Amino acid sequence: MFSTVSSSGEQSHAPVGEAYSLREVFLSSRGDLLRYLTRKVGSTDAPDLLQETFVRVVRLEKPERINDPPAFLKTIATNLARDFVRRRRTEAGYIQFGDYLVEAPSADAPADERLDYERKSRLLDVAVSSLPPRCREVFKLHIYEDVPLHEIARKLEISDRMVRKHLSLAFRTCRAALKSSLE
Repeated sequence: MFSTVSSSGEQSHAPVGEAYSLREVFLSSRGDLLRYLTRKVGSTDAPDLLQETFVRVVRLEKPERINDPPAFLKTIATNLARDFVRRRRTEAGYIQFGDYLVEAPSADAPADERLDYERKSRLLDVAVSSLPPRCREVFKLHIYEDVPLHEIARKLEISDRMVRKHLSLAFRTCRAALKSSLE
């Protein structure tokens, strides 16, 4: 059995396998899942993952066949949190872009070093210019103005997740431009 809380605050119990309302399951599980996700991914991203959890259940063809809806929701939330943390670790490698942003060589540096710097700078300029406008804006705010990701999200009124997606695209584009110059 699982219990649900109605909008009037009354608690009801439904036998496993009995028809239930997704709304009731959502209302009874929402707080616990949000607290769980907040512990796993932080308060900024937890609401997005909570929403994705319920979206995945709503997309099921026959959600009434779920034997233990709260446990099923917890499993989905756990998998989403695990994937999110894994993706964050991967993205952290993309967000470390400092290797490509070296200071310009001094005037006394060897000519080949200055030429290499100028060539790479031109390649990066072309790569950044080729980005979609919003992606380019996110990239420039983060790289050139050192604006933290959450501030970019707030300023541009987009999610932190979208900021990371824009940065990931920008970094892949820049790396590809630099890599092609080495070949």
